[in-house]
Amino acid sequence: MAVTNFSTRNDTWRKLMGNGLSYHVPRFQRDYSWAEDEWSDLWHDILGTIKVDGEPAHYMGYLVLQSTDDKRFDIIDGQQRLTTLSLLVLAGLRQLQSLIDKGMDVENTRQRMEGLRQTYIGYLDPVTLVPQSKLTLNRNNNDYFQTYLVPLPATLPRRGFKASEHSLRKAFEWFDRHIREYVRDEPDAGKAVARLIDAMSDKLFFTVITVTDQLNAYKVFETLNARGVRLSSTDLLKNYLFSLLDREGQHEQELRNLDDRWEQIVGRLGAESFPDFLRAHWISRRTFVRKSDLFKTIRGQITNRQAVFTLLAQMEEDMDAYLALTRPDSAQGPREHREYARNLRMFSVRQPLPLLLAARRRLNDDEFTQLLRAIVTISFRYNVIGNYQTSEQERTYHAEAIRIATGEHRAFRQILEGLRQVYPNDDQFRSAFSEKSITLKQTRNRRIARYILGELEHQISGASLDLENSTITLEHICPANPSDGWEEFTDEDIDTAVSRLGNMLLLEESINRKLGNATYAVKRPAYKESAYKTVRDVADSYQEWTPSHIDARQAAMAKMATSIWRVSQLH
Repeated sequence: MAVTNFSTRNDTWRKLMGNGLSYHVPRFQRDYSWAEDEWSDLWHDILGTIKVDGEPAHYMGYLVLQSTDDKRFDIIDGQQRLTTLSLLVLAGLRQLQSLIDKGMDVENTRQRMEGLRQTYIGYLDPVTLVPQSKLTLNRNNNDYFQTYLVPLPATLPRRGFKASEHSLRKAFEWFDRHIREYVRDEPDAGKAVARLIDAMSDKLFFTVITVTDQLNAYKVFETLNARGVRLSSTDLLKNYLFSLLDREGQHEQELRNLDDRWEQIVGRLGAESFPDFLRAHWISRRTFVRKSDLFKTIRGQITNRQAVFTLLAQMEEDMDAYLALTRPDSAQGPREHREYARNLRMFSVRQPLPLLLAARRRLNDDEFTQLLRAIVTISFRYNVIGNYQTSEQERTYHAEAIRIATGEHRAFRQILEGLRQVYPNDDQFRSAFSEKSITLKQTRNRRIARYILGELEHQISGASLDLENSTITLEHICPANPSDGWEEFTDEDIDTAVSRLGNMLLLEESINRKLGNATYAVKRPAYKESAYKTVRDVADSYQEWTPSHIDARQAAMAKMATSIWRVSQLH
């Protein structure tokens, strides 16, 4: 990003709103959505800085702006905060107008009101002498804001408005009540209102990032997101796509129709999930792209009205399949599909999603079931147990997705053959499984350990266990905090044993609770009473328990696992 196309600085709210600057919420950015929790937090933050012994300043976070002339700025991120601050000032101006209406210190109050209005709400253009608003909201909110709130009417209409317009009104009325309460006991209420607004304008400050075009703005979003600052890249992409239609002079009804379709897609996916969906969708049909390059790539290929329509239609086509894969608990469709999707989610494996989206468009239910089963097995071998690098795997999945999208591969066996290079062979898998350790501090890892042990039990006994049942617990044969009687284990051996699969069992909670940190000699007779064959086999096979027995058991488990997690067509 060129230095001349990017600037950053810290500014108080007073500096932001001064010097004839204006701020515009892009036409198709989301509507105003803050509610009482956000209003209350902001109000208390302000009060915390303006009291006598309060904080010297309050940080309002990043503000991302786009401008070509340093006078007119599009708000890429920060519209909720700037809009709410403007509503707060308008509520203060309403208090001053009320004092004027009551004939209280009219001249001084009118001067204060005009000064505050010109500084924070609007100004007189020195060329045209036409009043200009400092803040322009999006197409759904601006008419209400300029028509009903900026003029400060005595009463506000309540019927026939959008939900976001009601949110604007409620915010205005909320601050109106709280400012009235704040100045109620002040001997000079007009001066107190002016002092409140004046003080907070110097106490509130932002980190302002200004860019010259949307591509730079998107890069800012990516950089900040990588550092844990969650910004709305979904809104930025939406603004770009719809700006293409706007520039081509499309009819307002068509723009609204497309906007409704976009909001339905984002509404079903969630704004946070949308970028992940978009990347999976894009890779399943087009070029492979890194997440950081997604916007740049889309901007380069989606350049006209027809391309926007095509993109939206294709996203709508893929959305149900994506949701079924990423949110299987609420999905419709075959039970097996939901179960395999749950496994992929448990594994935290997302690399196959583009391939699966492409395959869902091509394969029938039976073939897709076979592919899902194979993908679960590959993911278990490659990602969960092998823990191999995912970059090559991701490109392999993309290459196969494109072969499906172009019609080169039309059948399950053709697709599967293309995945051979990311399928660890039996020797590789058996070796990795024999050495596998799983730290159980994370919920995901505990679920994976239960899943593995449950599949091994099913292989031996044929029993399908309900692994969500709280009466089935994870047992460490050598406990993490052993009592006397575990002299065969050094401190290092114990630390290692806690995460070894060979040291783990699924055990009834009633038995586990009684055993605690007992010695193996005490545990062994209890294991023989378990309903689970894998537990009884430990008691029958091992008269004592040592680090070498953990290795031996895990090697035996690895041999069995090789026959469970297996894609027969790739052997």
